[in-house]
Amino acid sequence: QVQLVESGGGLVQPGGSLRLSCAASRTVWSSVPMAWYRQAPGKQRELVARIRSGRDPDYLDSVFGRFTISRDNAKSTVYLQMNSLKPEDTAVYYCHLRAEGIDYWGQGTQVTVSV
Repeated sequence: QVQLVESGGGLVQPGGSLRLSCAASRTVWSSVPMAWYRQAPGKQRELVARIRSGRDPDYLDSVFGRFTISRDNAKSTVYLQMNSLKPEDTAVYYCHLRAEGIDYWGQGTQVTVSV
């Protein structure tokens, strides 16, 4: 069993930055991919960024060049640095990992980009 605890969401003006964090409740092997998803009102949940050992991170096209995913394996924590935020980035952001055939999700953190 793994619990994922997210933090770092909030309200920011367009063009601003936020850094999301997601800490796992137990050690997560570095080989286990970790990812960030988001879900805006009335829309399906979508993959924003994913980090996998030995590969370049994957990004949603609309965030490429603005968002950066990283992880600290010693802390079993994944981060999402979000720069040049746009109103269309407004959503609830969820941390995800899949371990031993089970999908784990964080509780979600709200990101609102508005003047």
